[in-house]
This record gives sequence, structure tokens and C-alpha cells, in this order.
Amino acid sequence: MKLTTPVEIEKDFPHISHRDNVLVLGSCFSDNIGEKLHTSGFQTEINPFGTLYNPVSIARAIYEIEEKKKYTEDNLFYYQGLWQSDMHHGSFSDSDKETVLNHINNRISKAHNTWVNTNVILLTFGSAFVYYNKTGEVVSNCHKRPESEFNRQRLTVEGIISIYEPLLNSLIEQNRELNIIMTVSPIRHLRDGLHQNQLSKSTLLLAIDKLKSLFPHNIYYFPAYEIMMDELRDYRFYADDLMHPSTMAIEYLWEKFTTCSFENETQQLAEECQKIYKAINHRPLHADKGTHKEFLKQIVLKINRLKEKYPYLEFKTE
Repeated sequence: MKLTTPVEIEKDFPHISHRDNVLVLGSCFSDNIGEKLHTSGFQTEINPFGTLYNPVSIARAIYEIEEKKKYTEDNLFYYQGLWQSDMHHGSFSDSDKETVLNHINNRISKAHNTWVNTNVILLTFGSAFVYYNKTGEVVSNCHKRPESEFNRQRLTVEGIISIYEPLLNSLIEQNRELNIIMTVSPIRHLRDGLHQNQLSKSTLLLAIDKLKSLFPHNIYYFPAYEIMMDELRDYRFYADDLMHPSTMAIEYLWEKFTTCSFENETQQLAEECQKIYKAINHRPLHADKGTHKEFLKQIVLKINRLKEKYPYLEFKTE
């Protein structure tokens, strides 16, 4: 008895191993998958600009990482007591200008330093709607400024292609083995209305399909949106806001992703790393007890043993 509509994933989906360097850019779904990769021991750079929703801002982020852009005061604006950037998520904002600039430039520098070794890029498009500021630039975040300050438009398929075709040509020319995994966020933007949201998602899907046809050996599509809409077609798989996937849904999507992209050894190693992270994040009732100190020593021992065998694994400093 079938109780769901299975979503097929392309058979030649690329395998990812712990030797790979992964750059993750895009919407909240990128944060979810990126964090899963990180806690699975992968060398992962996750959204160095914070969450990005539209394809234009995602493309700009790649260019700025590649050139190691240096942000200055001229790239910031002051609003409601905070220094902020049109290109960055609100988590970068602060009342102190230098704090903002240091945070922004440190994240770009870190991403740039790993750029030369990046061989897997995961891009998640969230919305085809963009906001142009008064100078005609697309902003990645409006930071709750009045809508009258922006011109809101929906990108066209052709417009997205015109941005990404030269960008991807350049990236693939630098690395013929580069794998670019593209996906559309399953998170619905209900403020646009259900019909407009569907038009937005359709625009993104058509654009990715066209890019796949232009770069068939380097671009792959992971159907997160379709899995959420068909296999998980029930509100119990959504968070309380009825827009974001629930924890269970994220786990399901992660399982689907690993099934098509991890070989057995990679899967086993990922599970071992996840156990270590779970142990690290455990908060005991009595942290000062000798038993807990011994517990921590055993975790460090496990990490060191894994690092000896797999020196490319990535663990948090703590």
C-alpha cells in the first residue's frame, strides 16, 4: 500500500565525501542542510552572508567571496540604532560599526581562503521576488525598512539565466570537476499569497532546469521542494508558522539527501561524527563532577582517533 507519492532523484546525483570542501549558500533550507553537513564532520562553509533568498543576491555573494571583497563604512547604513548591510542578514547588524565590519569581513575572508579548494557548491533559491533600492541595486535584506523605499519585482527565467550562465561558465572553467547542487527551498513565502508564491517557485524551477541543460555535467538538482509538497503533504510536517519544515521534515529531507549523495563509508563516518557532536552538546546536571570530566576526555579521545584516520574531518574548536 502506497501512502505517499515518491519523488524520484536523478540517478547520476554526485557523491559527496568528507574530503570535499562544500560551500552552502541560500535560504533557510541551506542553513538546515549546511548545519547537518557540519555536524557530520564535513568541511563546510555555511552562508557567510547569512540567509539569502533570491538568486541575484546568491550570485553576488559568490562574486564577492571570489574577489575577497572588503566592506567599508560606505557599504553600510544606519537604521533604528543599528549599522546594517543591504547584502547581509540581520545577524550581522550591530550598534557598533566596527563590530559589523569585522564580522562581515572575517566571514568573507574565511570563505575566500577555502574558495580555491571548494569543489561542491550547494545553492538553494528561496524566492524569485527581489527588492530594488533607490540606487537600482537588489538588496538581500530590507531590514524592516518601509516598502516605499523599494521597488519589488519578480525575476524572469531569462533574467536568472543571464546572471548565472556567465558566472557558472567562469566557475567551471576554473574547476572542471566542480559539482553544483541546486535546489528550491520548500519554505513557502505566504506574504506573497499562495498563487504568487507558486509563480515564484515555478520561475526558480524553470531557471534551474534551463541551467541544468546548459551545464549537464556540473549541475544537479535535489528536489527538496517536491519532496515537501508530495511525500510530506501534511501540516504535521510543518512548524507552528505553517511555512517552515518541522524538525521531523528536516530529518526526512536530510535522509533523502544522504541516501543519494553518500556512499556507505561516508554515511557511517557521518553518523559517527553526529554522535560526537550530540555528546559535545550534552548538558549534564552536575558539570563539576569527575564522571563528567572523564566523559569529556573520552569524547576528545574519540575525536583524536578519528582525526588520525581522517585528518580532513572538521570539528568545532570546543
